[in-house]
Amino acid sequence: MRVESGLLNIETEQYAGQGQEGLHIGQFAAAARKLEELGFDGTTMPEAGHDPFLPLVVAAEHTQRIALATNVAIAFPRSPLITAQLAWDLQQLSGGRFQLGLGTQVKGHNERRYCAPWTGAPGPRLREYVQTLRAMFEAFQHGGKAKFEGEHYRFTLMPPFFNPGPITHAHVPIYVAVVNKYMARLAGELCEGVRLHPIATFSYTRAVVMPQIEAGARKAGRSLKDIDLVGAPFLALGRTREELAQAKQDAKQRISFYASTRTYHSVLEHHGWADVGLQLHDMSLKGKWQEMPGLITDEMLNEWAIVATYDDFVPTMQQRCGDLFTTVTVELPVPMRKDAGLTRDVVAALQRVR
Repeated sequence: MRVESGLLNIETEQYAGQGQEGLHIGQFAAAARKLEELGFDGTTMPEAGHDPFLPLVVAAEHTQRIALATNVAIAFPRSPLITAQLAWDLQQLSGGRFQLGLGTQVKGHNERRYCAPWTGAPGPRLREYVQTLRAMFEAFQHGGKAKFEGEHYRFTLMPPFFNPGPITHAHVPIYVAVVNKYMARLAGELCEGVRLHPIATFSYTRAVVMPQIEAGARKAGRSLKDIDLVGAPFLALGRTREELAQAKQDAKQRISFYASTRTYHSVLEHHGWADVGLQLHDMSLKGKWQEMPGLITDEMLNEWAIVATYDDFVPTMQQRCGDLFTTVTVELPVPMRKDAGLTRDVVAALQRVR
């Protein structure tokens, strides 16, 4: 199993509605170097209040080996050409280590936060977005007449003056964030990888998501072995009983944040928790972020999260999802991250999971 971690870790306070600290460029360089030194296979950058592409340029400069991925960049507020240029340059600057992770976000955030138009159902639109990117990458690498015409996107012009030109590692892997069925089929058919949203429980992923990814892959003449399945399970880890209790509460805070989003309520419905999803959504509209974890029971937490002591973490991962993911994104707790030897051992052990 490949193991990656975030270049910027989203701490629990951000999920609780308490904002986040400012950034400085040195922290990205130091974080990237540290992750590479600790043996991680990759690092990712979220779009959680900050641009997901810019920090990866810094990471590319200060690393040699690890993969660099957006996790994820929101597609629709950016035109396909803007995204294609960013991806192309990052692929060149990193020596072929970039992975373009894309997501759609929900209608309300596109229109009201990004101030971007919502022109149709997200699944078919993202399908065209990916196809347009492929056409652009082809035009960048080989020149000639650029062409893609669909319902949502039309790409028919790429003069030599504006063409960035060919690069050594021209294949840019595209990953799509997945929760629901359409996106799972789309990713299986068109993409190199799938970024499974942590709100998808292990049960939901096995019963609902994986069959759709496999169906999409078959449509394209592929199999699941051709697709990088990136899992990002919630973690509740502690060295002591007290640390574990606090970690469980922190995980419930994160889960309640995502479970309040109606687009993700298919997961809750799968488990018979639809009423909880509606309550969480109502509380989110009222800004009751710190009260929301109270609706997440320990039983629910165990469906979503890896709950374990440090010693039991890797065996528990092996048992719960060792056969499910080819890559895992882990956001280790602060005390573990401060212990370089422990982190290095955990990463190496996870890499041996099959």
